[in-house]
Amino acid sequence: MCSGYTLLRDPHHNKGLAFTENERDAHYLRGLLPPAVFNQELQEKRLMHNLRQYDVPLHRYMALMDLQERNEKLFYKLLIDNVEELLPIVYTPTVGEACQKYGSIFKRPQGLYISLKEKGKISEVLKNWPERNIQVIVVTDGERILGLGDLGCQGMGIPVGKLSLYTALGGLRPSACLPVTIDVGTNNQKLLNDEFYIGLKHKRATGQEYAELLEEFMTAVKQNYGEKVLVQFEDFANHNAFELLSKYSSSHLVFNDDIQGTASVVLSGVIAALKLVGGKLADHKFLFLGAGEAGTGIAELIALEMSKQTKAPLEETRKKIWLVDSKGLIVRSRIGSLQHFKQPWAHEHEPVKELIDAVKAIKPTVLIGSSGVGKTFTKEVVEAMTSLNEKPIILALSNPTSQSECTAEEAYTWSKGRAIFASGSPFDPVNYEGEVFVPGQSNNAYIFPGFGLGLIISGAIRVHDDMLLAASEALAAQVSEKNYEKGLIYPPFTNIRKISANIAAKVAAKVYDLGLASHLPRPKDLVQYAESCMYSPLYRKYR
Repeated sequence: MCSGYTLLRDPHHNKGLAFTENERDAHYLRGLLPPAVFNQELQEKRLMHNLRQYDVPLHRYMALMDLQERNEKLFYKLLIDNVEELLPIVYTPTVGEACQKYGSIFKRPQGLYISLKEKGKISEVLKNWPERNIQVIVVTDGERILGLGDLGCQGMGIPVGKLSLYTALGGLRPSACLPVTIDVGTNNQKLLNDEFYIGLKHKRATGQEYAELLEEFMTAVKQNYGEKVLVQFEDFANHNAFELLSKYSSSHLVFNDDIQGTASVVLSGVIAALKLVGGKLADHKFLFLGAGEAGTGIAELIALEMSKQTKAPLEETRKKIWLVDSKGLIVRSRIGSLQHFKQPWAHEHEPVKELIDAVKAIKPTVLIGSSGVGKTFTKEVVEAMTSLNEKPIILALSNPTSQSECTAEEAYTWSKGRAIFASGSPFDPVNYEGEVFVPGQSNNAYIFPGFGLGLIISGAIRVHDDMLLAASEALAAQVSEKNYEKGLIYPPFTNIRKISANIAAKVAAKVYDLGLASHLPRPKDLVQYAESCMYSPLYRKYR
């Protein structure tokens, strides 16, 4: 192990003022630190005090990234112990602003940048990363960052943020996580004109050039890290997201959080909401605003769960689900002009242009927004949902907060306190006519850390839809009566590591049941085993 000044500059082993007197002598630190010795709890208290002094969330984000680069264990201890307060900083919504300004705030590389310049030598580039035993890669090409569009190379904030949550919430070792940005250019003219932009300054490569770079990357990943490395696609544009997932799901362990993770967490919220509104999944009718990767992914998983529960064919259960895109309700007469992923949702109905008219025509019990366009659940829409349902389920999922289809306050006020509401980004509790409503957050962070942990502890070699259903059911099962009393359809994040362990156990059990596990024999108690595999942010004693 390194010592002296080098040890204080090594984020994996640095403990700052928590080095004891004996450690300071043994590792040549005497004089390099002030004389005070703080324990980890006092360091944490001091840092949280400092963070709360910042009024601007981006400044908190930058302070946390500095901490991660300085003292890794303290960063994760801080995040685990203060997850509800810090999650909106390291993840949505603040991470979106961080990506928009990534060129300006960039200090030290936190991941691997693979651009068209590296074509033909990606395998060698992967070897430049200092860690060899990689278990999870989160990769983006930056074309569709949250609801913010093409941010090119600056999308790196997303893989970095996701993997910090894999560690904090799912317990994966930081050294086993690799953030990657594939840079093929950007179509964002503002970035191309920005002298401080850190990526390739040309329009996006497409077609064969793009496909060849991704093929080389996926091949190199398997060569370098083996069959069981999980590759999570993140914030790719719709056309590439579906194609990559379809292309590599039979040859690699791949997962798209925007399609599959979002679907799993939303399905869980719907299952939990049934406890408040009554009925089975098949008794309800769903209307989506947004028919991209998130919307169609959620719709398909709901249809799969409905099919599993009722034993009805998938083609039948899909008919309970309707989607609205930018051109209106997706109906059979439009099928010739629809992208392939929208076609299963083209049902028989006359054309309907506006969302409000679709609500009145379809009469849904559940309204789900995944459009990426803010303020689209208008007063008229929410009132129409309320006139049709005693307790309308309204999920405004688009991120960041500015893109949310409606706010929590709007949903509760316009529904006269009757809506069961959850959103993608966090909203504060709402006081409506003397009653306090606590909005749930349909946050992928509930699912993907535990889901990934389940795949890893079982040694999964492929992802199957049944594993996503298992994750949804496991999350819904952890919503308590106290949560329901507040109108919540998700459990609080304060217990997220326990939640992740339970999700990991259910996912791993499904991996073993499907014969897709390579870690044998199967552990007797999968929850206990998942917890035992989790990374601890507590300091080690150095001799």
